[in-house]
Formats: sequence, C-alpha cells, structure tokens
Amino acid sequence: MSSVTPDQPRRPAARVGADARPAGRVPGPRGPAPRGPGESPRGRAPLAVAAGVAAAWAALTSYLPVALVLGLAQLTEDAGSVTGALRAGLAGWLLGHGVPLTTDAGPFGLTPLALTALAVWRLTRAGVHASRAIGARGGGSPRQALTAAGAVGIGYALLGALAAVPAGAAPARAGATFALVGTLAALAGALRTTAVARLLAARAPTQLRDGVRTGLVAGLLLLGAGAGAAGLAVATGGGDAADMIGAYRTGVAGQAGITLVSLAYAPNATIWSVSYLLGPGFAVGVDTAVRTSEVSVGALPAVPLLAGLPSGPVDGYSAGLLAVPVLAGMAAGWLLARRLLRIAAEDRAEVAWPALLAPAALAGPVAGLLLGALAAVSGGPLGGGRLAEIGPVGWQVAGVATAVIAAGALLGAAATRALRGKGRAPS
Repeated sequence: MSSVTPDQPRRPAARVGADARPAGRVPGPRGPAPRGPGESPRGRAPLAVAAGVAAAWAALTSYLPVALVLGLAQLTEDAGSVTGALRAGLAGWLLGHGVPLTTDAGPFGLTPLALTALAVWRLTRAGVHASRAIGARGGGSPRQALTAAGAVGIGYALLGALAAVPAGAAPARAGATFALVGTLAALAGALRTTAVARLLAARAPTQLRDGVRTGLVAGLLLLGAGAGAAGLAVATGGGDAADMIGAYRTGVAGQAGITLVSLAYAPNATIWSVSYLLGPGFAVGVDTAVRTSEVSVGALPAVPLLAGLPSGPVDGYSAGLLAVPVLAGMAAGWLLARRLLRIAAEDRAEVAWPALLAPAALAGPVAGLLLGALAAVSGGPLGGGRLAEIGPVGWQVAGVATAVIAAGALLGAAATRALRGKGRAPS
C-alpha cells in the first residue's frame, strides 16, 4: 500500500536524462587525464619519427622509378643485372637532385628535370605529412612549419649522403644538396598545411598578389609555348631520333628504357626552347650557340633529344616565333585586366590605372625570376672537354624575360582597359 496520503502530495518523478548527475558530485570540465611532462599528445608522433618516415617514403617513391627505367636502359640480350640496375638507379637519383657524378669522361651534371619534379612533389607531400603528424595542421605557426621542414631536410640529407657512397659521388656534396632541396620542398608543403601561406597571402598588398599571379601565368604560358615548339621540333626530326635509339643495339626493353630516359630530359628541352624563343638561346658545347639568329654546333653526341635542333637561323614564316614571348605577356595582362574589371563591376567602382599597371609591370620580374631559375638548373656538363657547357645562361634568360613579359603585360592590360571602358564588366 502506498505511503502517500492526501496531506502528503506526490513528488514529481526525478528527471533522468543526459544532464542528470548523481547527487553530491560536483560537475567539472570533461577532458583527457593529465599527461606527464615527457608524453606526447594523443594522435601525434614525435618530430624525429614523423620526419624520418616522411623523408624515407619520399626517397623510396622517387628512387624506384629511376631504378626501373635505368634498369631497362641497361638491358641487352645478354647483359643487365639487378645490382647494376640498383646502382645505376642511385646514380640517376642523385643526378636528379643536382648532384654531379664523376665518370671516366669527366663530370656529368645534366639534371633530368622530370625526375627533379617527381622528387620535389614527393618532398612537398613529406612536408604535409610531417606537419600533420606533429599536430600543426591549420595552426598558422611559422615556427612549426619551419621545424617540420627542417626535420624532413635533415632526414633527407642523411639518405642522400648514404646513397652517394655506392654511387661514387661526394657524400658531403650530396648531403648538402639533399638538405637544401628537401628543406625547401618540404617547407612548401608545410606552409600550406599549417595555413601560414594563406595568412601571408592575406597580409600581402593586393597589387603584389596580382603581380605575382600575372607573372606566374605569363611564365606558364611561355613554358607551354616552349613545350609545343620543342615537341614539334623533335617530331620533325623523329627519323633521326629513331636511328639514334636503334644504334644502341639493345632489345625492345632497352630501347624502351632509352626512350624513357630521353623523356626525363623533356622539361630541359622545354626550357631550352623558351630560351631560344626569348633570344639568348642555349649552348650544346663549348663555343657553340643555338639562337634564332645563329646556329653554330659541331659534332653532337648520339642523344635522341638533340635530333630536333634547328639547322639554321629563322627566316620566312618561322620569324613569327619571335612574337611568342610578347604574346604570352599580353595574354597574361589581358587576363589581369579582365579580372580587375569584373571585380570593379561587381563593386560598382572603377579600375584605376595605377591599380592595373603596377601588377602588370611586376609580372615581368616575377616571370624573369621563374624562367631564369629554371634555365640555370636545366643545363650542366656532359663530360669534360667540349661538352662541358650544355644549356642556356640563367641571368641572360632572366633579363630578357623580365623586359619582354613586362612590356607585353603592360600592353595587354592597358589595351583591355581602354577597350572595355571604365569599370565595365567584360562580356
């Protein structure tokens, strides 16, 4: 029988729910138990472990394709071994990072830029993984980005120094080169992962951002034109290239390997073609020159990539190639003006001439620095003696590209602004 009586009203039932707590317990903040001074936060790895694993994975994924390609290139009907392929892969891997090799014919330092691009991409991802592993993702801390990149660079330098011993290169030179390449490439990934790059871009002046963007667009357009010109030249001389490959007297696998090695130098040919279009040209040996106004070369090595060299100065319709760099700058200036006019139309404002011409002028130095740096790393010796100088001169390419791209971008931006009218959006 219930003990509740009329003069003793029923109490409401206790509410049971997610917020209910036992009586007498003082609520407190929820969180993980405190850690000791030497413990790492949950889900984070020590910096040395994270950077070491990321650097090792970047090295492995960039080395194995090189070993496979060079192993195929060494195969003949009765030659080739796994040990030789691995050792040749180490030599090619070092060369792809800019470490020169010592051979009986002299120093070999012509870097295959396709391999360089692969290594830089993998190192950029290593910077991303190392930053995430130490919990720096989106933190906006430049110190964490530099720390992660520096740790990856140290680990990569150790791997480069170890690889130089069986490959016959200088371990100190290899370690220093790998440290520089590894740190800079990993820093690019770390800055993006930690959101530092976004913060720096947001704090930069608008005209500086527009100028850098326009310069990069102009440089990429010119590189695309150079790639097309180089591909057309190699296709025109395809018969000579096929004869060079057949002269190596290898099997099908060996010829495939030689073809892949030639493709690894395709970015080099693209940059040389850009230098040719700009005017400075490039060299294929000491006291040689390949320019639009002059072609003076001697005996060339049996390299399929050199089958597309021009036979003489440009004339006739070929002289139209000289306008390609200016057109690339004009196209970049046109895109800049269209973008600013569209933004001005949305804000019901006008595009001032200084806001348009300043970034267009800045596009020249940006494109010049980009193309000059690429020209500097695209060349190198193919041995001693006559083949000690191969490729363009970096500062010459940078100077001419700066002037040509700046003039083209200013012309394109000003013409677009004048034709579209003040502040009107492009159709």
